[in-house]
Amino acid sequence: MAKKEVTVEQKLRALYDLQLIDSRVDEIRNVRGELPLEVEDLEDEVAGLNKRLEKLNTDLETIDEGIKNKKNLIEEANALIKKYAEQQKNVRNNREYNSLNKEIEFQGLEIQLAEKHIKEHKAQIVQKNEIIAQTKEKLAERNEHLSHKKGELDAILAETEKEEQALLAKSEDYQKDIEDRLINAYKRIRSNVKNGLAVVPIERGASGGSFFTIPPQIQMEIASRKKIITDEHSGRILVDQELAKEEKEKMEALFAKL
Repeated sequence: MAKKEVTVEQKLRALYDLQLIDSRVDEIRNVRGELPLEVEDLEDEVAGLNKRLEKLNTDLETIDEGIKNKKNLIEEANALIKKYAEQQKNVRNNREYNSLNKEIEFQGLEIQLAEKHIKEHKAQIVQKNEIIAQTKEKLAERNEHLSHKKGELDAILAETEKEEQALLAKSEDYQKDIEDRLINAYKRIRSNVKNGLAVVPIERGASGGSFFTIPPQIQMEIASRKKIITDEHSGRILVDQELAKEEKEKMEALFAKL
């Protein structure tokens, strides 16, 4: 859809209005500051801690299962020892007796090994439970911190989100009345300069936020509003102070209604 034909002055006013709207959005987002990122980081940390707890509990189940298996092995070994001891009573020669004795010794070693493993497993359980307790403590603290930060963010969002959305819609509307070439230049300058100020008024003979004096002849050209002039030092689009004052009053009235 083609942009409607407008004068240079209308373009300058529209650009400065757009700057005022976008600067207001910047102010709102600055109030939120790092809060959204902090909340996101805390949510990631909480998710990580929950995953860690889940793994630790799975590890405990595996260890418990290992202990059960070793206990079953001990029961089976004791049953075999009892069985072999009974069989020794009915042996016909020393070879059979010694063979059964070796089996009894082997099962005794199996029991010792199983008991050693059970002891190691129990030590692991103690260690895992300590880590679980520490993790739960850290998780509770992180959850509390997250709840606090979310509360802060929600409170700020409740105050500003409606205004921000309305401003973003206005920004889109104002862009429709400005040719693409200028919008692209505005966005490029805005992304490259401090505070996102792409359109600034002349203040005390210099462009807003700058100490470089603008020659009187250039100041007169800017005040004539016949062409779009940029600051040779910062690249910002320049408007005269009177235009800026008029548009600021107009936009402040608009902001008050949002």
